[in-house]
Parts: sequence; C-alpha cells; structure tokens
Amino acid sequence: MELPQKKKRISHELTNSQPSNRAATPSTSSNVPAGGAGGAGGFVEGSIVRISMHNFLTYDHSEVFPGPKLNMIVGANGTGKSSIVCAICLGLAGKTAVLGRGDKVGLYVKRGCNKGSVEIELFRASGNLIITREIQVENNQSSWMLNKKHSSQKAVEEAVKELHIQVGNLCQFLPQEKVGEFAKMSKIELLEATEKSVGPPEMYEFHCELKTFRSKERDLENVCKEKANFLEKAKQRNERNKLDVERYYMKKRHLDRIQMLEKKKPLVEYETCRKELEGVKKDREEMKRKLRSLKDAQEPLIRKIRSVESQLQPIEQQMREKTASIREVSQKCKQKHDQLELRSKEVDDIRQDLSLKQTEEVDRQKRIGHTQLMIRDLQKELQNMNSMEDVTPQIEAVNAELRTIQEEKAKLESESLDLRRDKDEAYGEFKRLQNRLRSLEDMMKVKEDKLRTRFRDTYTALMWLRKNRDRFEGNVHEPMMLVINVRDARHAKYIESHIPLNDLRAFVFQRQQDMERFMEEVRDSQKLRVNSVIAPAESCSTRPPSRSLETLKHYGFFSYLRELFDAPEEVMSYLCHQYKVNDVPVGTDKTKNMIEKVIKEVQLRMIYTAEEKYTVKRSFYSNNVVSSNSALRPSQFLTTAVDADERRHLEEQMRAAERQLQRIDERMAAIREQQARLERRDNELRAKKKKLSELKGKKRQLEQKISTKQDSLRQMEQSEINLETVEQETNAKIAAVNNKKVAIMEEYLSHMQTKAKLSMEKVYLALQSAGLSAEKTKLETDCRDGSSELKQAEVAYKKLDQIKNNLLNTCKTLMRRVSEICNVIPGETAVPEELHTAFKQLPDTLDEIDAMLNEEKTRAECFTGLSDAVVEEYNRREQEIQNLEKELDDKTNALTTYRRNIAEAKERWLNPLKLLVDQINERFSDFFRSMQCAGEVDLHSENEEEYDKYGIRIQVKFRSNAQMHELTPHHQSGGERSVSTMLYLMALQELNRCPFRVVDEINQGMDPVNERRVFDIVVRSACGVNTSQYFFITPKLLQNLQYAAQMTILCVHNGPHMLQPNKWREKDFLRRARRTRRRHVS
Repeated sequence: MELPQKKKRISHELTNSQPSNRAATPSTSSNVPAGGAGGAGGFVEGSIVRISMHNFLTYDHSEVFPGPKLNMIVGANGTGKSSIVCAICLGLAGKTAVLGRGDKVGLYVKRGCNKGSVEIELFRASGNLIITREIQVENNQSSWMLNKKHSSQKAVEEAVKELHIQVGNLCQFLPQEKVGEFAKMSKIELLEATEKSVGPPEMYEFHCELKTFRSKERDLENVCKEKANFLEKAKQRNERNKLDVERYYMKKRHLDRIQMLEKKKPLVEYETCRKELEGVKKDREEMKRKLRSLKDAQEPLIRKIRSVESQLQPIEQQMREKTASIREVSQKCKQKHDQLELRSKEVDDIRQDLSLKQTEEVDRQKRIGHTQLMIRDLQKELQNMNSMEDVTPQIEAVNAELRTIQEEKAKLESESLDLRRDKDEAYGEFKRLQNRLRSLEDMMKVKEDKLRTRFRDTYTALMWLRKNRDRFEGNVHEPMMLVINVRDARHAKYIESHIPLNDLRAFVFQRQQDMERFMEEVRDSQKLRVNSVIAPAESCSTRPPSRSLETLKHYGFFSYLRELFDAPEEVMSYLCHQYKVNDVPVGTDKTKNMIEKVIKEVQLRMIYTAEEKYTVKRSFYSNNVVSSNSALRPSQFLTTAVDADERRHLEEQMRAAERQLQRIDERMAAIREQQARLERRDNELRAKKKKLSELKGKKRQLEQKISTKQDSLRQMEQSEINLETVEQETNAKIAAVNNKKVAIMEEYLSHMQTKAKLSMEKVYLALQSAGLSAEKTKLETDCRDGSSELKQAEVAYKKLDQIKNNLLNTCKTLMRRVSEICNVIPGETAVPEELHTAFKQLPDTLDEIDAMLNEEKTRAECFTGLSDAVVEEYNRREQEIQNLEKELDDKTNALTTYRRNIAEAKERWLNPLKLLVDQINERFSDFFRSMQCAGEVDLHSENEEEYDKYGIRIQVKFRSNAQMHELTPHHQSGGERSVSTMLYLMALQELNRCPFRVVDEINQGMDPVNERRVFDIVVRSACGVNTSQYFFITPKLLQNLQYAAQMTILCVHNGPHMLQPNKWREKDFLRRARRTRRRHVS
C-alpha cells in the first residue's frame, strides 16, 4: 500500500466529476519557492510542503506533497488516510493523546518492524524547516533531527511553536477520533482553543493574565473583607471590655486595702498575745508555790503505802510461779490421757483384724461349696452335649444363603447409587431452571416497580386483578408494558415511540363484558385512573405487511416493528389493528442517509431510522408528499425484557424435572423396601448361624469352664486360715498393749497428785496477798482524802503551764509572721516607716480590723469574673487594632492597584476578543444562511468580572420551525454536530494565523444535502486568496460536486497488486485511459 512518490496536484477544474485531459504537473519540495505568504507557490509560513513516512503504521515508505490551499485526501476505509494525520501530529512533536489511538508512540511503527520514521518539511521564508522523528519500538523512545542535524524534542517544540502550529488545538487539528470531542468542549475550552488558534499571540496571554489578576483580586477582596470584619469585631469586643477594665482597677484598690489590713492584723494579734502571756506567767508562779506546801503535808502516808507495796510484791511473784507450775503439770496430765486413749484404740484395731479374718474364712468356705456345685452342673451339661448331632452342614448352608443375599444387596446398592447420582443431576437441573425462572420473575418485578412508581392507580388495579382474575370469563392481560417483551433492548425505543403511553399502561380484554365489569370496579368503585382496551374480534396478529421486507432491505430496513417484540395473542392483535406494527419498517443509518429517496420510492406512511421517526403524508389538495421527523426518546419502560417463550419453556422443563425426580424417588423407595427385606433375612440367618456356632463351640467352652473352676477350687482350698493361731496371736498383742496402759496410768496419777499440792500452796499465798492489799487500800483511801486539794492544785498548775506554753508558741509564730509580712529585721519589733504611716490610718483593735476586713472583702467579691488577663487582653487587642488598621490600609491600596491593572488588561483583551468573535459570528452566520439554516456565535459570560467563566457559545437551528439551541453533545444529531463543527472551523479559516488545518472524516454523519453544502463552503473558503493550507480527509465524496482550481486531490490506493512508488507513471495511466475511450467510441 503506497502513495505515489511524486506530487499529484490536480490544479485544473473538475466538473460533473469528470477529470479533464490536462495532466498534473508533478513537483517536489525543492520546487517550492522560499517566498513569503504570497509567494509563487502560495504557501504561508509554516505550511507543510512534504510528508515522508517510513515503516509508519500501514506504510513501508511513502512521500506526500500537499498543495498550499485545500488538500482533499480521499481513499477507502483502511487504506491509510488517517495514517497521514498521525504522521503530521507525531512528526510535529504532538502527543499521542491528541490522536486518541495508542498511548505509546512505539505502537505507530509498522507491525514487524523495529523502528519507523516520519519526516515533515515546513515552508519558511528564511529556508524550509525539515523535522525528522525516528521511533524505536523496543524502548518506546524517539530521536529528533532539525534540518538533518540531531536535536532535542524541546528544540523541535520551540521551532513548531514559532511557526504558530498547535497540533493539540482542536480548532486547528481535528483527528478522526476527536471529532466527537469538539462538540463536547465546554464554552470555556472553545474560547481558549479559539484564542490560541486565530487570536493574536498576546490575546491568550492577556486572558491568562486577567484570570490571574481576578483570582488575586478575589483573594485580596476576601482578605480585606476578613480583616475589616475582624477589626470591627475587635473594636466591639474591646469596647465591651473597657467597663471590665475599670471595674478591675476598682477591685484592685479594695484588694490593696485588704492586703494592708491583713499585714497589720498579725501585729495587733502579737501585741494582744504578748500582754496575755505576761499575766499567765504571774498566775503560774503563784500556783507553783501553793503546790509545793501541799506536797510537804502528804509525805508520812506515802511512806507507809510504799512499805506495804514492798511486802506485797514477793507474794505476788510466788503466786505467778505457782500458776506456771500448775499449768505445766496439767499439760503433762493431758499428754498421759491422750496416750491412754491411743492404746485403747490400738486394742480395738487388733480385735477388728481378728473379726475380718474370721469373716474371710467363712466366705472362703461358702465359695468352695458354690464352686463344687457349679463343677457338677457343668460336668452334667457336658455329658448331655456328647449325645447331640453335628451342626457343621447347617452352618455351611446358612453361609451360602448369606452370600446370595450379599450379592443382591450389592446390586441394589449400586442401583441406588446410580439413582442418587441421577437424582442429584436432576435436582441440580431443577434448581438451575428454578433460578432462571426466578431471575425472569425478578425482571418482571423491575417492570412492576416502574409501573408502581409512575402509575400508582394502574399498579393498584393490577393487584386487584391478580386477586380477582376468576371473576372474568375471557382472557384479561395485564398492562402492555408488562406483557410486551422486546427481543433486543436497543429496539425498545422504537416500540415506546410508536405506542402511546396511555396504551402502554392499558389492560387488554378479550371480551367487552369483562372490560365493563373491570372498569366498573376499579374506575367507578375504587376511583382509580386506569386505561383499558379490547382486542379485535378477528385476530390481526398474523396479518402480513403490505410489502415484503426483502424489497426494503436495500434501503437499510432490517425488520418490521412486530418482529422486534413478543406479546400475547390479543395484545399483538390490538397493536396490529390499531398501530399497524406489522406494516412499520425499522431502518438504520443507511436509511437516514438516503431518506429522501426512501420517502419518494417506498411510499409508506411511517418509518423509523436509527435515531428518528418519519411520518409521511400526502396532501389531499395538491397531492404533494409532506414528511416530518422527530428524534427518538430513550426507552423508559421496555428496556427490561422477559422472554415469554423462554418462560413457558422453563416451566415445562421444571415440570418434566419434577416428574423425573418423582420417578427416581419411587424407584429408590422400592429399592429401600427390597433392601429392608434382605436385611431382615440377613439378620435372621446371622442369628441362626450364631446359634449353631454357639452349639458347636459350647462343648469346648464347657470343658474350659470346668478346668477353670477346678483350678479356682484348688486355690481356695490351699488358702485356708488357722483361726486358733490367729486368736492366740491377737490375745498376746492385747496383753502387751494393756501392760503399757498400766505404766501410763501410774505416771498420770503421779502428775495429778503434784498438781493438787501446787494448787493448795497457791491458795495460801492468795490469802496473804489479800490481807496486804486490804491494808494498802485503806492507806491509799486516807491519803486520797488528804490530797484532794493537792490534786486540784496540780491540775491548775498544769493548766496554767500549758496556757503559758501555748501563748509563748503563739507569740513566736505571730512574731515570725509579722517579720515575714512587714519585712521586720529579726530581733526587732519596729515596722518600716511606710507601713507605720499606713497602719496609722487603719483601726488598732482586732474587732475593728476584722469588721473593716470583712467589709472590704465583701466589696471586692462583688467584682466577679475579673482577672489580670482581662487587662492584658484589652491592651493587647488595642495594639492589634492599630496593626490591623495599618494592614487594612495596605491591602486596600493593593486591591485598588490590582483593579486598575485589571481594567487596563481587560481593555487590551476584551475589545479585540469581541471584534474577533464578531468576525467569526459574521462568517459562521453567512455559512448557515447559505444552507437555509441559522447559526450564531457569541461571547458568553454570566458575570463580566469572572474572566475564567468567559466562553464562546455556538447556537444553531436546522429547521425553520425550531428555535435556536446551543450546540451540545446531546441535543443535536451526529450529522448536525458535524455540520456545526465544520462550519465553525471554516469561519476560523480566513482569520486563522496557523499555517495549516487538519480535519479528518468529519462528513461521515452528514446527510447528502448538508454534506454537499458544507463541501461547497469548504472549497470557497479554503481556496480563497488569504487562506492557509487545509487538509480535508474523507473516505468518499458525493457525485456532481463543484471543485476549484486551487484544490489538490491526493488519492490513497491500497491492495495486493499496488505498484511501487518508483514505478508510478501518471502519463501511462492517461494514455491507457485515452485508448480505452477511443475503443468505446469506435
């Protein structure tokens, strides 16, 4: 697949799509003069004069030589037209994101090659600029050259920018994958792209500067507003705090007076306490002399009491010793008593051992007798067993029958396993069908939810119908939107556009009386707003269309409406009768593209294309055909499809699965019954076999039992106990223990006698102690009566001494406190002169000082909620207010400066921009008027001061009876958006300061009429005198188009027999064409 190596510029005029006989003159980049914009070659600064591609996308090697004006690149899809667009973008340092294809540049190298290259030659007055880009697949990197010299990508970008080339601007470079994005551009984005494309270089810079200024202005306004608010609040807060500061100083005066009173109070307290101490000292000395005379009178009685106490002390000591001895002897008596009890218990244990051995001997005799009896019985039974017949043949017969039963059980078990597997598979299939049916029911639930949300009355009537369906004789169908199932959700929009919403929510009845009964209930009784229709008496559901679909397929029609959905018989009959769904065809974009031919030739009253509905009528008076079209609305109710055939098929499959499960269960029950019967027979045979085996082994068991019992008997006979010997040994042990008890008893009696003697001695000592104690008590009573006055004197003396000590400590404490508070030098009592002067103004008594102190404290307490922080905060805020006022002045001056700069920048930017937009609007409107349509371009802004919200608004109107609508990705059709985009780009063509423009396959969505009009506009605009280079890429062109001499048509050929570029000879092709024409003429 190659393009011709030479430049093929068809510069002559072509009419009626027939080329003239003049051959094109080939030229290369070396032929292009290095003149200015109006040079001999017609190229403007930065235009493309040559494109060379090597191992790039679909090309092995090819060179393209575009013309200076309009370049039509034509070729079938897939031949490589868009590859030329990619080469222009990537060769001029464009990003891959601009193309909307692969994100890595290595993907643009031809498959199977390690590297590829693109070379673009740009016209420049000072000498053409050649940019070469070589792409490496392995590391996805590129190397650059400028005029055959190695360079960097940044240098290439700077060179391209100097020539005003912007491949990232959709207003200059619009690749195929980005055509739809142009209409999606916001007004703001479109304005910026237009400024970059056709505005002066400084226009976009002024715009950015304005946006920056405006942003800073908003920030300054916010700062000024915040500071002004903060300043006002600070002033108000300080004004409120001013009264608190005054109250604070009043409170401080009261607190100072309280402090001075509290300083004088300790001094007054000290003087009072000192005077009281002197008086107490005098009273204490007087009491001390009185106490001494009373003590001299009591001395004789005290000496007698001391003599009695000296006699009483030895007796009490002897009594304590006797008590200790008695306690020790009592302990020994207790020990001997415990020993006696222990020996008695030992005798009881010896006698218990004797009793146990006697019992053991009696039990042994009983066991011997019982064992001898059992041996005789076993021997007798063994004699009887010898006379019985052999049971071995019977056991073998039972074993044979058991084997047969086991084989039958194994067969039944194997069959049971197979049945269980079959049941599991059948149950799994049943659950799968059940889940699928449930999912279909869930889809129906979704449709019911939509009905409930939009039509509450209809949903209420539906619920009533489901509960009372037995009241109707004929078929009653639920609302059509529930029973209609669109086979493909994409086709739901046709059905909803064709059937009115009132019928979609209507109930369908087979009989008239059923409908009347239903409406009487739900409409008259329940007051519900519902719709109902009745199906035709004669079914119309299979009525054939007026024309076979095969005759319509070449127009792009693929189906009639009836074949796009399923519905019950009566519903389909009603729709065919009422809305002719059997005779309304549905077409595609192909139908849209040839709609005029379709309307003229098909002669159907209603047809659908991919996105529109056409209604065709014939005038009763003029017999002219009049058509109207409307855009299809997106489907709301029928997108959720429930396949009724699939649902019926699933229900039949579920019933079949249930029957299969029932058959399997019945067979498994029969197998279980057979298994139970075989199990019972097996148990019977095993019991019989066990019984026979027991009979066979019983003789051997009897012999073993007899032998075991005889051995046991011998052991019991050998273990005889001699009771007489045991009794003798027991009596000897008891006698020895009794001898020990006698010795212990003798010691016990000796200790008891010692205890009695000590107790008598203690009694004698107690009597002596009692006599002396009585004498001492009498003397103490006499002494106590005589010393009552002495004790009172002692108490009084101690009290005075305690008071004196307390007062002395208090004086010392008060003196230290006075020294600390009043700064008195240690050892002196005089206060400083300044305090002495202040103290003179204060009361001199404690009561007066306390009264004044309480009064001052009460007054100070009235000033609540005040502290030093209030005054500090007040002073600090005063300083802040001064600082804020200065900052606010600075910010206000800066804001004024910014607003002055904004006004100057706005004038430099907005006036040229309005003029530019007016020029674009003039050309855009002229283009639309030439197409019998209307279009406007204006500068749009909701707020003149918000410069980042300015944008270009495009409004178009394609029908005379419609209103102007803004160009959006959703309101206009694809063809209308393409026309608007193309005409906007053409409106920029004469204003454009960029050297070339690229538009790739923008005419694909246009109808033939608009495409022809747009083509004429493109030719007129792009081939003008002061226009730049234009690339228009398209896979096809309409017939009978008008061409201009300034156009260059580049045909892209592709195929397995494509000639190499060096073998391309245009003269040979023309010579062959002339010979062929002469042969046809002759």
